[in-house]
Amino acid sequence: MKLIYVANNRLPTEKAHGIQIAKMCEAFVLQNIDLELLCPNRKNHINDDFFEYYNLKNKFKLTKLKSWDLVGKIPRLGFRVQSLTFAINTFFYLRKYKGIVYSRDQFSALILSFNKNLKVVFEIHSLPEEIKFYHKFFLKKVYKFVAISNGLKKDLVKLGVLENKILVAPDGVDLKEFGNINESKENLRKRLNLPLDKKIVLYAGHLYRWKGAHILAKAISRLSNDYLAVFVGGTDEDIKKFKEFIKENNLQNILLLGYQKPSIVPYYLKSADILILPNSGREKISSHYTSPMKLFEYMASGVPIVASDLPSIKEILNKNNALFFDSDNIESLTEKIKFVLQNKEFSGKISKQSKNDVVEYTWRKRAKTIDFFAK
Repeated sequence: MKLIYVANNRLPTEKAHGIQIAKMCEAFVLQNIDLELLCPNRKNHINDDFFEYYNLKNKFKLTKLKSWDLVGKIPRLGFRVQSLTFAINTFFYLRKYKGIVYSRDQFSALILSFNKNLKVVFEIHSLPEEIKFYHKFFLKKVYKFVAISNGLKKDLVKLGVLENKILVAPDGVDLKEFGNINESKENLRKRLNLPLDKKIVLYAGHLYRWKGAHILAKAISRLSNDYLAVFVGGTDEDIKKFKEFIKENNLQNILLLGYQKPSIVPYYLKSADILILPNSGREKISSHYTSPMKLFEYMASGVPIVASDLPSIKEILNKNNALFFDSDNIESLTEKIKFVLQNKEFSGKISKQSKNDVVEYTWRKRAKTIDFFAK
């Protein structure tokens, strides 16, 4: 089977979607699929080889198409021009191709759906708050949908998409990246220059407001000085804003490490005493749509998880493999952090269960399910 994956993204990228795209492409290849990844030839401050950057052992064809890279040069319009030119070039590149095209880029998927020889499978990660006529037009044109959560599927059905055209496939994890780490927590901390005498409460990911990192920052400041909140991830701009937030609120016991390469993140996770998934419940993308990759990485690490009590998160986690706190509630988060670290038997039980449960959420199993559904 031949599959074209269309990604209108700068690759490699420091953002999470790059990991997801790369790992899914490799997983499709492991399903004996002849895969070609199409992406724009954009300026990139990351000079690493794509396959080495994402630690991919199984290579595939990577084709970079031209686009007018005006992103960041002209506000709003720059991205639209880049998206349009990439979509048009992709359309002509595939003019003789017959078969399945897979994409998580809405504009490219819409343009390609006008080619009657293509079956466009669209991986959807969110829906806009206001559905306009062109969104409904797009929903009718797509061959099939892969939704990352049941919350998304329910809203797609409300918009008129047939249930048999939607597959729910949460994100996944590469278990090999965790299974190869055999060092003790103490040795990992020495390697990563993390303090040995602190109770490390770690968050990995971007610092967007809806991700809830600010909730953790406030919660950790209410605990004693032997606690330390370590934040792994975030762009330079986000970190700058987060530092201002910390200063304005006079917060303490916080260490910002910034962006780390994907291959290094598992080491940080396994060095922690507790991992936090503090998503805010104030936006629907967080409460009902998201399927955070860090959730599955957390599970694979074997470290106890404290997570927001949200429908999107509880599609994967439950009372047997995590401890929930009331979303956006600082006091609730503080109490749960203390409870987990003071109850070793409980924390060992939930971390063991989450590690057992995550084997069902590998990229390879996800690719197999999507392959069967898309045909």
